[in-house]
Amino acid sequence: MTTSDYYTLNRLSWDERVPVHLDSDFYGLREFLAGADAIRDFERAEVGEVSGKDLLHLQCHFGLDTLSWARHGARVTGLDFSEKAIEAARSIAAQVDLPARFVTADVYAAEQVLGETYDVVYTGIGALCWLPDIDRWAATVAALLRPGGFLYLAEFHPFADILDVAGREIAHDYFYRGPFEADDAEAGTYADPEATFQHNHTVEFQHGIGEVVTALITAGLRLDFLHEREFSLWQRFSVLERSGGAYYYPAGQPGAPLLYSIRATKP
Repeated sequence: MTTSDYYTLNRLSWDERVPVHLDSDFYGLREFLAGADAIRDFERAEVGEVSGKDLLHLQCHFGLDTLSWARHGARVTGLDFSEKAIEAARSIAAQVDLPARFVTADVYAAEQVLGETYDVVYTGIGALCWLPDIDRWAATVAALLRPGGFLYLAEFHPFADILDVAGREIAHDYFYRGPFEADDAEAGTYADPEATFQHNHTVEFQHGIGEVVTALITAGLRLDFLHEREFSLWQRFSVLERSGGAYYYPAGQPGAPLLYSIRATKP
């Protein structure tokens, strides 16, 4: 499979998902328009104060997280490869009267397209699996950061990617690095499992924790922390139970890491 193949297939799929996601309870657009914050508590705590800082959100979808950072005082830019998502982001920004720059581009072209550097580069949950080359991603992030600026990454834990639907047994090879292809119009989307799509042939890539950390260090960034978490933001596995706004393995039973976060600074 060529680079253009994966890129085109995924872009068509994400273009088609935009209206479904906008209308879903999962994203909570109505609540956001009424003033709700899309940023998770642990992200706010780990990123810290952003007021007056220039923040870039890579793979921003339709920008709810991006605009939430703007509500916390950041000067924000959001970038995504889906023009339909960027159009929606601009519309939402206008509705809530928040200044924001939204740009349609491939992540790997961000340095050339944006022509700026930032205090914070933020990448939200569920982004890295759509990128085939994690070393190139890390080099791009490093180029986008000012000296003293940092990357903040919150992401699904790759160990969880190898578990079965119950979240109990290993079903996939953690060390497989080839593409994972899916082509099922009936598969829906995490935001609406009942939705059907014309374009649901997608290509994903698995990146281990060590691979991500090594890529960032090789790109010249200093690792500030790596935190692993025992909860998911949605019921990824049937065994998980909801507690508050997250999903956990049942109390007293063995669990697995479901999320992780990294902060890495450019010296």
